[in-house]
Parts: sequence; structure tokens; C-alpha cells
Amino acid sequence: MSGIAWVGFDMDYTLAIYNQTQMDELSIRATIEKLALRGYPEFVRGIRYSTAFPVRGLLIDKRFGHILKMNRYKFVTKGYHGLRELGADELRELYHSKKIRPATPRYHWIDTLYALSEASLYAALVTAMEQRGLAIDYGRVFTDIRESIDEAHRDGTILEAVTSDFPRFVMKDHELAPTLHKLRSSGKKLFLLTNSRWSYTDKMMNYLLDGEMGEYPHWRNYFDVVIVAATKPAFFQEHRPIMEREGEGDAVQPAQLPLERGKIYEGGNLHDLELALGAAGDEILYVGDHIYGDILRSKKESAWRTAMIIQELEGEVLAHDSCKEDFSRAASLEDSRDRLEDELRFHQNRFKEVSRRIDHAHVSSNGAGQNGAMAERGRIKRGIDRVRGRLRQVDSELRAIERRIDQRFHPYWGSLLKEQNEESSFGSQVEEYACLYTSRVSNFLLYSPQQYFRSPRDEMAHELG
Repeated sequence: MSGIAWVGFDMDYTLAIYNQTQMDELSIRATIEKLALRGYPEFVRGIRYSTAFPVRGLLIDKRFGHILKMNRYKFVTKGYHGLRELGADELRELYHSKKIRPATPRYHWIDTLYALSEASLYAALVTAMEQRGLAIDYGRVFTDIRESIDEAHRDGTILEAVTSDFPRFVMKDHELAPTLHKLRSSGKKLFLLTNSRWSYTDKMMNYLLDGEMGEYPHWRNYFDVVIVAATKPAFFQEHRPIMEREGEGDAVQPAQLPLERGKIYEGGNLHDLELALGAAGDEILYVGDHIYGDILRSKKESAWRTAMIIQELEGEVLAHDSCKEDFSRAASLEDSRDRLEDELRFHQNRFKEVSRRIDHAHVSSNGAGQNGAMAERGRIKRGIDRVRGRLRQVDSELRAIERRIDQRFHPYWGSLLKEQNEESSFGSQVEEYACLYTSRVSNFLLYSPQQYFRSPRDEMAHELG
């Protein structure tokens, strides 16, 4: 951190931590009303849904109406059709013989907290329509949900509800202001870079920061540069000009460099912002929550350092701690399985050797030798059966432990960041593109602004003991 000159922040789900259940309820109800206006049956207004169903990192298969979880190799490990869990045979038939191509139009990522309501409603709607025997175009239904929720955001249905009752929808963090102050006091400069429009940004930031510290009479005093309506990820890929807002209206004009503290800017692009900041590459740390729009794109298009806010991380850590005994037992069982597999290979090789001796004795008409070998082969075969039986017991207990561990993390999907012994697809992206990850911005208050954060030593398979 000693080499960081500028720290930038996204706003939604980064500085502003939302009450996820309340936001999902609001989004789903608003979306259902839009669907009804599009001509969906009246029963959708009373549809039963579960906001606890989805996690980030899921993949919608719009061809079959399935919702999938993959590991880092894009191997599908769990899946649901509506709210019905797909069996191993179903997953194998559809997804294990061909490579999954998530970037194609057939699929849609659920990679933000904002998108969780889409998965909740999609699963519920698929289930409800099929239970009523209705014909369903899975792709069309998901598109209608996406368009309806976007419409609810554009027409103010959702944003107006949030701004009218911030305490209900936003979890105010009283350590946020001291965190920003600590970074500033160490000599770092701060900027805000958000996709939200100015009117919403001003109200939200006012709620989060105004009145928190006497040294800062207004939330804008915490930041040296404020850019709204940034249109990330296009901000990192395109060359839209930085515009300066004129007063409180919607009028804008091209910005003049250097950017001034206290003014509000819109749009812009990576190259012009670096020029305006007088910094580039690893002198800039950007903190955001969107794995694609904030973290992946900034990392691919620049040398910025990245910190990802994963709101779910606190629950992941608690679940992980609660599984220590199961992890220990699983490790012991895996060691036993390795030993049993070694023992099985030994017996199988002996079985082959004895079988060859029997064949040789048969050819040479050595009856005595053949009878002794036959008895030995029988003993080896019984030994093989015993080892295989013990292996089945070990595998069965391991599956039970894995299921129990999954339930502690999430009742449907298990851990957000892991999938069995591998990283999940989402976890793999975090590992690859986020220099740091944490549950909230105020966690930085616990560290020196000059802290050197080090990752654990990576080990390849051949380095493991």
C-alpha cells in the first residue's frame, strides 16, 4: 500500500452495503408487476419464490431452464431446474460430454448481488409455470425478467423506494468515514467512480457520510475526484470523454484538465482519468464489487491494483470455521483412501501375476502348481473385495461430509468460493483478478495505510508432501 497514490471506489455494494434480502424482495416485486403488465398470467403476482436460493457465480442455461454451478475448470457440479435439484445423471448427460461455453447467447452469468433477484424469480417462475402445465420458452422468460427488472430501475421504481427509506435498504457503516479519513491522512488521494447517476449518488453518499466526522462538512470533501455515470465496463475499454456537470441540472460540458476537487464529472475513460490523476498502473488501487465491470476489466485493461468487496465473505468465514472438525475428518479419510488405493493396486498386480502362473501351469500341465496358484488367487480376490468394500465406505462417508459442509455454507449451492476440493468458477475469477478481497471497505481501518499485503505461497501438486 505504500506505493499506492490514489484509491478509487465504486459506490453500490462497495461503499454502500445493501440489505440483500430487502433489495431482492423489492426487485422481485417490481419485476413481477412489470411481467404482469407484459401479459403474464395473474398468478405470477402471488408466486412463491425464495430469496435464499441463489448465490453469485451461477450460470443460467436459457435453453433448458437450468441454473448451474461450475468449478474453476467450467465443469458443472451442481444444477437446478427451477427449484428441483438435477441429478448426477442429468448433469452428466447434458454438460459433461461437451465443453461449456458460458460466453455464448445460450448462457447468462449471475455474477453480481444485483442479479440474484433474477435467478430467484427465474427458478420460481419456471417451477410455477410447469406445475400448471403451461408451455414455456425458457429463454424468452429469462429475457422478460431481465428486461422487466431493467425497466424497474430506469423508471425509478426501485431507486425511489431505496431513497425514500435508506435505513431499510442500506446498512450504514459508521467505520466507513474513519477509514476514508485514515487513507487521506496518510497522503493518499481518493476518487469515486460509479455507474450511478448524480442524483442517486448524491443522496446515497449523503446518507453514508454526511455528519459522520466534523472535519468533513460534506461527503464530497472526502474525495479529490468524483465521476458518476461512468458506464463501466465501457469506461475501461472505450474512449468516451470526461464531462463536467453544470450546477444541479442535467447539462454537461467537456471537462478541462486538471480535474478539480468539489466538481462533479460524468463518463470518461481509463486513459483520460490516469492523465487527470497524474498516476498510472500500480499507483492506483480500485475497490469494487463487480467481478467483471470493476475487477476483471480494470485488471485486463490496466495495471491498476484491485480490491474486491465480497459482502458474503463474513458468512463464508463463519461457515468455514464451523467445519473444522469435518475438514479434519475428511483429510483423514482422504489419506485412508490413498492408502487403500495403493493396497488395491498391489493386490491387483498380485492377482495378475498369479493368473499368469495359472495359465502357464495349465499349458505345462503342472496340476499341483496350478492348484496352489488357484488357492492363492482366491485369497487375493477376497483381499481385493475387502479393500473395495472399505473404499466404498470411505467414499460414502466423504460424500456425507461434503454434503454436510455444503449445507453449512449454503442450503442449495454450498460455498460461494469453493466447489468440493476446487475453487468455484466465481472463486477462480476472484483469485485471478482481485489483488485483495474483503467483506467491506471499513476493514482497511484495521491496517496501516502502508500495509504490505502478501498472498500465501502457491504450491503445485508435485510440491505437496
